Amino acid sequence: MNAQERVNAAANLLVQSPPGEINDCLTDIRVIINDDNLLQQGIDQALREYNIAQFVTVQSPKGDHHVIISDAGRVGGDTEDRFFDPRTKTSFFFDHLSLEASDPNTEEANEDIEGYRAALDSAAQEYINEHYKEGVTSVFASGSNNLTIQLVANRYNPQNFWSGRWRSRYEIDLDAKTVTGKILVTVHYYEQGNVQLTTEFTPTLTLPPSSPSPQAARQLIAQITEQENTYQTSLSDTYHDLGEKRFKTLRRALPMTRNKIDWDKVTGYKLGAELTASRGGFGS
Repeated sequence: MNAQERVNAAANLLVQSPPGEINDCLTDIRVIINDDNLLQQGIDQALREYNIAQFVTVQSPKGDHHVIISDAGRVGGDTEDRFFDPRTKTSFFFDHLSLEASDPNTEEANEDIEGYRAALDSAAQEYINEHYKEGVTSVFASGSNNLTIQLVANRYNPQNFWSGRWRSRYEIDLDAKTVTGKILVTVHYYEQGNVQLTTEFTPTLTLPPSSPSPQAARQLIAQITEQENTYQTSLSDTYHDLGEKRFKTLRRALPMTRNKIDWDKVTGYKLGAELTASRGGFGS
């Protein structure tokens, strides 16, 4: 495998990085490639894809809040790295390697839909503050009839060998009077093993008849709250079932001797075996 092939393989690994662990993956890959210039050229697009798909957030250059980096907030074409903070009406350049925002510019909002967008944003912030410890939400408008609500929350616990990410995306089409949603949850557990669980759920939502209005915005966020609470409960039940039933079927119920081990006496078993093996030294 030549250097370029190694870089391509590294880029493929990066986009599969578990939540909160991309820097660890990048550090290991640097050692393997051993050419920082070549590596940076080869992974720029992979980092861009990862950050956008995973709803990476950045401190707003004009506020004390964070903004979700995503296609819904992109300013310009797909090759541009300028994104939009709808809360402060500011666009900015985003560095996908340093994860920093710079070069802020004031942008004009679509006043035809800004009131509804702001109402959705306010209701979504209340929901985030109540249900997600360190969650972030951004609500983007596209034209006069389309909006996107995005939510992301991360929990990193390297001391206990796990990390997780919750992502939600809801697209509103006022012309078609539809709401389509998707929830993605990724969990990584790596104590004495390596288990990754990725789930996807498509909730059923109804656009309130009074949309667009502040009241309709609150009603829609209430639906999202109910759907996500229900899904979280179902996930908890599934995790319990995996731990108590499914994972246990992956190992032998009995060791090769076909005899159960009394784990309370396992130290005694080991000591007895060692004494038996060395009895010649004591005489008989």
